[in-house]
Amino acid sequence: MLNFLLGAVAGALMAAVATIAALRNPDVQVRMGLVRPEAVVIQTRRPEPACPAPVVQAQGAMQAGSPQVGHPDMLFARRRFWSVAP
Repeated sequence: MLNFLLGAVAGALMAAVATIAALRNPDVQVRMGLVRPEAVVIQTRRPEPACPAPVVQAQGAMQAGSPQVGHPDMLFARRRFWSVAP
């Protein structure tokens, strides 16, 4: 009897989680009628790309806390990993 009760509770929790996850999906919300479908907008022309302003910075004026690209210890730096030694 206890196995049946625990199985029923676990099944109900899984069904609730699956239902909530499905209802958070915008496609499911539209199919169930919870929200109205958005009008389809077709762009006739591709927008021009907005380029950011160039940042002028001297080579030696890097900030101390910023990571350096191409540094040999970038991938295997000890400070990136938690210490697991006893």
